[in-house]
Amino acid sequence: MKLLITGTAGFIGFHVANKMVAEGHTVVGIDSINNYYDVTLKSNRLTAAGFENSAIAYNSKVMSNKYSNYSFVQLQIEDAASLQMLFTIEKFDAVIHLAAQAGVRYSLTHPTAYVNSNIVGFANLLECCRHHQIQHLVYASSSSVYGLNEEVPFATNHSTNHPASLYAATKKSNELMAHVYSHLFNLPTTGLRFFTVYGPWGRPDMAPFLFTDAILHDKPIKVFNNGNMMRDFTYVDDVVEAVHRVLLVKPTPNVNWDPQQPDASSSSAPYKLYNIGNHQPVALGDFISCIENATGKKATKEFLPIQPGDVQATFADVSGLEDDFNFKPFTPLEKGIEQFVSWYKNYYKL
Repeated sequence: MKLLITGTAGFIGFHVANKMVAEGHTVVGIDSINNYYDVTLKSNRLTAAGFENSAIAYNSKVMSNKYSNYSFVQLQIEDAASLQMLFTIEKFDAVIHLAAQAGVRYSLTHPTAYVNSNIVGFANLLECCRHHQIQHLVYASSSSVYGLNEEVPFATNHSTNHPASLYAATKKSNELMAHVYSHLFNLPTTGLRFFTVYGPWGRPDMAPFLFTDAILHDKPIKVFNNGNMMRDFTYVDDVVEAVHRVLLVKPTPNVNWDPQQPDASSSSAPYKLYNIGNHQPVALGDFISCIENATGKKATKEFLPIQPGDVQATFADVSGLEDDFNFKPFTPLEKGIEQFVSWYKNYYKL
């Protein structure tokens, strides 16, 4: 297929694009390369993906890659005209949408960035998919949509009506907007609720990176909610495999869908939601111990109260993914953290 993958200078997008290129698909990657975190890391991901130049404007079309089936465009999805031009010229078969303004805490201080990228940008993308006969839109949602819900494990048919951050609300809005386009325009859409993805080339604003960096540089780590938190950490290779499998199977209308008792994870439209998590929540203390073991150093802990927008625990029910694709994430945390710490040391030449 010819694929548009958004967010390919980002963490998950980088890995997904590499997988799709290796599978023989033709990939056009786009990214705004904003400065939410270290732009050098984003640029180095592109270099690692085979690009020889920095990001360029679409019209110049000179960015070279060692893979003939992979090209990159620096583009903001908020720019509706440029996005429409891209779709018109490239004639994509399917779209994997991974670009977003990420981060729960950042959304407390920079709400406009989330509205622009995650809502306006997603609306632009839906319009392009609608008007250019896209066969399947696969998009990133988030475990954060479960918000104040404490019924665990989180299942895709659970309530997501009480988000705890604006970031979560924008991801919930993506699911609602996707359903409208599936319903009105028969656009097949699949939303993937990612649970705390980590691994090599990971984001520097997330706990695996923050803790590893602090421990290796003999700095204290901030342990929120006094350590009384649990997370369903999901290794990036498992996420990539899930995205790949989901992409190849378009959702179809659920013929058994009951509008009087509606299943939130499916519809009478070609619409589907899946959790992508390791389905094994880990206590924050055990997570820190894994990093200590991988680095060979002990952490100095600074205990703090829970932060606004945070939730105490995440835990994914992945039965839908397992039933439909015979797959569930499986990488043990110890192995995944070892891989991440090894990458970190190599990347920073420690």
